[in-house]
Amino acid sequence: QVQLVESGGGLVQAGESRRLSCAASGTIFSITEMAWYSQAPEKQRELVASIRSDDAINYRDSVAGRFTISRNNARNTVYLEMSSLKPEDTAVYFCSVVAQTRSWGAWSRYWGQGTQVTVSS
Repeated sequence: QVQLVESGGGLVQAGESRRLSCAASGTIFSITEMAWYSQAPEKQRELVASIRSDDAINYRDSVAGRFTISRNNARNTVYLEMSSLKPEDTAVYFCSVVAQTRSWGAWSRYWGQGTQVTVSS
């Protein structure tokens, strides 16, 4: 199994920056995609940004130019650098990876428990 632990959430003022981190551990053979999702109150969970093993990156339109996703493959860690934060960025942010637990195994998506980011105006 793969465990994901997020950190870095909290309360910030609008316009400030915040960095989220997520470390994957457990029985990991390979990780192809690492991503961040967000879920605002009474809304569906949505992709914020993803980064693949070939370094292809995808951002949600509303965060492009403000957020930066990066990964450290040696540490199985993914980061989300958030800048120019807005109240509408307030949400629970979830880390997610697509990984294999053995070389012949299927690729599966795993989720962290989430970290709250609250942006006050």
